[in-house]
Order: sequence, then C-alpha cells, then structure tokens
Amino acid sequence: MTTIKPATSERNTFVSQRANSIAPSGIRKFFDLLASIDDVISLGVGEPDYTTPWNIREAAIYSLERGRTMYTSNIGMPELRKELSLHLEQCYGLHYNPDSELLITVGVSEALDLAMRAIINQGDQVLMGAPCYVAYPASVLLSSGEPVMIPTNEANCFELDPMHLESAITPSCKAILSGYPANPTGAVLPRKKMLQIADAARRHNLIVMSDEIYSNLVYGVEHTCFASLPGMQERTILMGGFSKAYAMTGWRIGYAAGPREIISAMTKIHQYTIMCAPTMAQVAAIEALRNGNNSMKEMVADYNRRRQLIVSGLRNIGFSCFEPKGAFYAFPNISITGLSSEIFAEKLLQEERVAVVPGTAFGQCGEGYVRCCYATSVPELEEALVRIKRFVSNHR
Repeated sequence: MTTIKPATSERNTFVSQRANSIAPSGIRKFFDLLASIDDVISLGVGEPDYTTPWNIREAAIYSLERGRTMYTSNIGMPELRKELSLHLEQCYGLHYNPDSELLITVGVSEALDLAMRAIINQGDQVLMGAPCYVAYPASVLLSSGEPVMIPTNEANCFELDPMHLESAITPSCKAILSGYPANPTGAVLPRKKMLQIADAARRHNLIVMSDEIYSNLVYGVEHTCFASLPGMQERTILMGGFSKAYAMTGWRIGYAAGPREIISAMTKIHQYTIMCAPTMAQVAAIEALRNGNNSMKEMVADYNRRRQLIVSGLRNIGFSCFEPKGAFYAFPNISITGLSSEIFAEKLLQEERVAVVPGTAFGQCGEGYVRCCYATSVPELEEALVRIKRFVSNHR
C-alpha cells in the first residue's frame, strides 16, 4: 500500500526557493491594513487622482467600437512605435529604430522584468541607489542576480553619489539601475552626477537600466535622459511609460528602448510570457503622444502647487522635509516623534485615518521617513496635514 505523506509547513516543496526569497511588497502589505478602515485620506497610492483625459479615453473607445480587439505585433503596433520613436527624437535627440530598438510593454514593470531576465546571469550584481522603488531589488533577485544597495541621504538630496557607486563596483557587477526622478524621494539627479555615473559605466563595461517613468513630472529643473548622455545610448536600456504623466495607471502601457540585441532578447521573453500589450491601451498611448501634451502640462502645474503645499505643511508641523524636484512624493523625516517608520504609519492610520507608506518599504535606509503622495486633491491634502499635526502633538 502506498503511504501518502501529509504536507507540513516545515517541508514546503512546491514553492521555489527563488519565490520564497522575495519578501512581500511593503506597500501592498500596508494597504491590506488600509482596506479595513473607513474614512481614510490616502497619501499612499502612487497614482494620479485624475481621470485619463477624455480624448485619450475616446480614442480607445472608438477603437473598440471598430472591433480592434485582436493581438498586435509582439513588439507593439507600428503606429505606436513610430510615434514613440518621433517623441524620443524630439525630446532628447535620440533616434531609435521603431522596428528593432523599441518594445511596447505592459507598463514599466514588465519592461524592468524583461530587462533583468535578458541581461542577468546567476550571481551578477546590479547596483542601485536606496531608498528605491520596491520592485527594483525584487526584480534582480527573481532573475538570480544580486542587488547591491547604495544608500543615499537627505543631506545629499537623496542623490546617488558617483564615488560611492564606483567604490561598490566588483568584477561581478553587470549593470546599474537608475530611477530618476525617484520614487519614493522625489529626487532628481543632476546632469553632472549622471555624467560621472556614465563614465564609470563605460570604464567598467556596465549596462545602465534607466527607469524614467516620471520624466515629465519635474519642477524647476530639467530632466536629463540617461541614454542622451555622450556614448550612453549604446549601453542604456531606457524604460518609460504613460501611467504617471497621462494619468493612465490602469491602462498598463509602457516601453523599453535600447540596443538592438538587448531589445531582441527582451522581445523573446515577452513573446512567451505576454504576447503583446493590450490593443486598446496601445491605441490610447498613440493619442497621448499625439494630443496629450496640454493635459499633461495642466496636471504637472497642479502637482507643483500641491507639492509646495505639502512640503510647507510638513515643515510647519516640525518635520525635516527634503524638497522634491520630481515625481509626486514627499519624503519627510518623522524622527521627532520617536516612532519607527512602520509604527508611525500604522498609528497615523488607526488614530487619524491618514495613510502614508513607511520609508522601510523602500529599503532599510528609509527608516525614519514616510512617503506621502501628493497626487490627491488640495482639500484632502489640507485636511491630512491638520490630522498629521494633531497626531504629532500627541506623540512628542
């Protein structure tokens, strides 16, 4: 008789070691708690509070009415790739062949995953600044690589120090992952430092993966595209998308641009895992590139007003708060309360119904900070500041 052994928690053989090695997202873990509490002002979710502009929605609706519901080319609709190629040339002076150097993806998240799997071999190291977006180290680990975190700090405007980066380079290093404008800090890396990082990448023969999803959301500074730096287009995987600038988070549409051989490798993985990005989302992206600029500028101007409001309000409460130059996040230092980032966020949610994200969700060097997304209405921001001030008064 065959004996069937009962499953035990000590012997879970069905989940891979790689999957077990990844911690749950610190952001999503926190929002499980948020979902159980009513009347919350959320400064947590990193997405615009705007609805996608009507002309973009209308383009997608019209495409559906015409029955455009079939697969597209694996690499994306030719019209979208041509518009994107033109856009990158007009904005940054970069020419990408739309048939071999551009890939339309399901958001920047897929582009990041594909880039990692296309270039990383087991044990390869990827350098990145911290605190950083939660998916960065996880994407490296899921590709059997090793993320190497290089701490940044408030005193240095959360800018990645090129000297610190270079000192971390070893023979195992394969790539640098850059994410500016930055989530969660709102930092923008100056061109001078980018040039120094580019020089290190050339001298050590490293690939740069540049996540520029917030490229259009900058305030009083100019965004520099990493691939536009001298000699860097040939060793940069540029990743961008439509979610933030055009209020299109739920459409899940992004892109990767890079050297032909790397885009080809990414496309092979994309073919087997995704097939193609959603057709109606691609149609919407075409309209965004052609006619979405005015709406985008209006949203960015409004974010700038909210940015000034929240930074001033947090400082008036008594927090040290770096002035973000990009994206739509403030990253205040909450150490005056004596609470850890996680306890601060939990208690603020429970006691005052305001949701923020603990800084530790973005790496251990985020301890002592919380992320506040100001892509919400001015009345809600003002009320949130009143509640946070009351909370701090009760915990000092």
